[in-house]
Order: sequence, then structure tokens, then C-alpha cells
Amino acid sequence: MDLNFTAEEQTFRQRIRDWTAANLPSDIRAKVDRGIELTRDDFQRWMKILSGEGWIAPNWDAKDGGPGFSLAEKYIFEEELFMGNAPRTVHFGTRMVGPVLLRYGTREQKARYLPKILTSEEIWCQGYSEPGSGSDLASLKTSAVLDGDHYVVNGTKIWTSYAHCADRMFALVRTDNTGKKQEGITCLLIDMKAPGVTVRPLITLDGRHVFNQEFFDDVRVPVADRIGEEGQGWTIAKYLLGHERSNASYVSINRRNLAKLKAIASDQQIDGRPLAEHSEFRRLIAEVEIMLETLSTTSLRQLATASADKPVGPEASVLKMRTGDVFQRIHELMMEAGGYAIAPFVPEAIREGWNEEPIGPDYLFRMAPDYFEARAMSIAGGSHEVQKNIIAKAVLGL
Repeated sequence: MDLNFTAEEQTFRQRIRDWTAANLPSDIRAKVDRGIELTRDDFQRWMKILSGEGWIAPNWDAKDGGPGFSLAEKYIFEEELFMGNAPRTVHFGTRMVGPVLLRYGTREQKARYLPKILTSEEIWCQGYSEPGSGSDLASLKTSAVLDGDHYVVNGTKIWTSYAHCADRMFALVRTDNTGKKQEGITCLLIDMKAPGVTVRPLITLDGRHVFNQEFFDDVRVPVADRIGEEGQGWTIAKYLLGHERSNASYVSINRRNLAKLKAIASDQQIDGRPLAEHSEFRRLIAEVEIMLETLSTTSLRQLATASADKPVGPEASVLKMRTGDVFQRIHELMMEAGGYAIAPFVPEAIREGWNEEPIGPDYLFRMAPDYFEARAMSIAGGSHEVQKNIIAKAVLGL
């Protein structure tokens, strides 16, 4: 198994690095570096720049409108973007809706929605979780009742990332209450501007606005916007979750965060010396760097397996867990490095327009919000407990 990149792939890396430096808007780069919350305009502006280059959907084949990257090129592409301080895109359209439309969509649905995903004209969100239906997604209750050539949707979705930025949602709804719970679920594409749709922000402990709760009151959705057959939603959901899990690696973001941790440790002083010169803190940084290198090797091993057209097994769950562990540990060390200056929690500081004097160096105000956000990594995308169950069954035979 060769985990080294070829000379051609290294040339590709330099190309992406140079392009990112030249094309990422300086104000967006500064926001990402300082931890300032991005607006819909920021996201869409950057996404349209990627679209203009044909790179907004790096996971799509060339025949479908993607760049046709190899798996190694896709890995390098994402790593160089993140190391260049590019933001994550609102990628539900390219990584989830697009792939499922390519697999299950009608000719009309593909013609209507895929071009606007590729141009970043429309932003999508995912309507899965509900109050009381998170890990047990099959218990969802949002209903869709057929009325002529429309479904009438009533209910609520929660923890929906970037719904306040989205034009459309792909949602799981219940169309049948008889039989097995999974068999009564259908997938609909919902216009977020349709009458009866209400989006309520959910401000999390880190002070950021990413999540939302949506309420649907007699929302009419054309039958033409149903993906697949009625009752096929659970099959589609599993297909989508496979795409989400396969794109869950934060290796490159962890590299960016580790570089920032080292910079903070070099700047912060203890007893007249930079924190980075103290042996104990250097040991802690070395430990997390070893964790990250192990994670990177596991990720590359998974990449090599997929490149050889071999099935990816429970190692995907190992990768998901360890990614979250490293992410959380780096942010814990950032908090330690910041000392008392990170203690004041000022949510306003992560929003554009705040001009108060920071307490301590101006990069420290984001440490508390980032730390709190990192805590969710052991839940988001499949909790650690769920991943451990997968490993126990698939590896240990328990």
C-alpha cells in the first residue's frame, strides 16, 4: 500500500495552493483566521468563485459536471483550501443532494436543480432531525399528506445547519404510519420560501448561529419534488449518510488548527519565556501532533483502499472518532495556552462589526467559542457511542 503522493499529485498540490492564495477574497480569509462568523453573502461569494473554476463539487465525476478529481486529488484539494484559510462551503447541495439526485432523481429534477447547485445559485440544507428524533431518526413525525398533485407538510425539524442561508431543503417526512417505521418515510425537496415555512435560529453555547429549527404549517410541496418513490426515503437517507460519513474527515482543518496552536504557544509568555519553550507544554503539543499524524495515516490508508476500488469498512468509524478527539484536544490546548485572557466569553466578538477592545491578544477572543463548538464533534455526524457499536460488531463480533 503506497501512501506517498506522486510527482503529478505534488504538482497539483502546488497549483491549488497558488490558486487559493490568489483567489480567496482577503476579507473572507481574515474572517476565517480570526474566527468571525460568515454571512450567507460570504459563503455564496466564495462558493461562486469555486463554481467559476469548476471546483465547487470536487466529489462529482466530470460527466456530471464535476472536475473529475481522483481521490488523491480530492484529498489534496481540500487540504490546500483549508490550509490556505478558506472556509468550509455550505456543501449540502454538492455532497448530499447532488449525489442523491444523480442516483435517484428524475430527468426533470436533475435538469432543474443540478445546474443551480453547480453554479452556487441555490444553497441547500438537510431536514432530518426532529425534537425526539435524532439518533432514532426512524421515529420522525413530520407528516406529508397527499392532496392531489401536492403533499401537505406539517411538523418541525431541528438542528438544521445553515437553514437561515438556504434556498431549499431536502427533508425526510412521514407519509405512512402503518407497518415498519422505516417503510413510511419519504424524501421531499422543499422550497424554504414557500408559504408556511418558518425558520427560528438556535444560538448554541459557542455564541454562533449555525443551527435552526424549522416549522412547517400546511406547506404545499409538489409531488414532482419527491425523490424516488413514496416510502423510499429510508433507503435514500442511508445513501446520503454514507456520503456524509465519507466526507467527514477534518484532517486538514486539524492541521490548520495545530499550526494556530503552535503560533499561540510561541506568542504567549510564561516566566518571561514563550510557552512553546516550556518542556511540559511542548510535550502536550507533541502528543497531539502524534495523534494527528496517526489520524492522517489512517485517512491516507482509507484513501488508498478506496482508490483500489476496495470497500471501506469499520475503519471509517475509527477515523470519524479519532478526528473528533484530535479536534477537541487541539482546542483544549488552545484554551490552556490562552490562560486567563480566554476566560471572558463575548459572543459579539465573533460577529462582524464588533469593535470593542479585546482582553489580551486579539486572537484569543475566539478560543472559548471554538472550544465549545469542538465539544459537539463527538456527537455530530454520528456519536462516538454509535461508532463504537459499529466497531464492536464489525471488528470484534460482539
